[in-house]
Amino acid sequence: MLKLNFPDFEFKLKNRDNKTYIFDIIRKKFILLSPEEWVRQHVVKLLIEKGVSKNHIGVEKKIIVNKLSKRFDVVAFDRNGLVKMLVECKAPSINIDQKVFDQTLIYNKNLNSDYIMITNGIMHFIFKINIQDKSYDFINEFPII
Repeated sequence: MLKLNFPDFEFKLKNRDNKTYIFDIIRKKFILLSPEEWVRQHVVKLLIEKGVSKNHIGVEKKIIVNKLSKRFDVVAFDRNGLVKMLVECKAPSINIDQKVFDQTLIYNKNLNSDYIMITNGIMHFIFKINIQDKSYDFINEFPII
């Protein structure tokens, strides 16, 4: 897999039927390794490295957006179960454009996260949401969540 713009992490991989799988420590099972999954697993490891407990991370959970069933990629919860960070992961070949930002902001209407991260593994955008005035500010450092 492609080297991403993340620290070097160790992953448990296995091959079966000429396909590669990666162990997801949150879902506690092997997942087919796609380019997007490669990014998602790096994000999970990054959150853990930044001090987020595995018990406070959700991966690919269902949410309802405009009466449609959708799945977010990764969220980090606080001790009270409130979403602190929503992460949208894309494959490295996908450009992060306005459509991706809009998609993520729509998901956040249901989740009310304090922070959003959008990444394709190469480029990362992190911003803080200001719910009162419905704005956001890009930040350069990974927040303490």
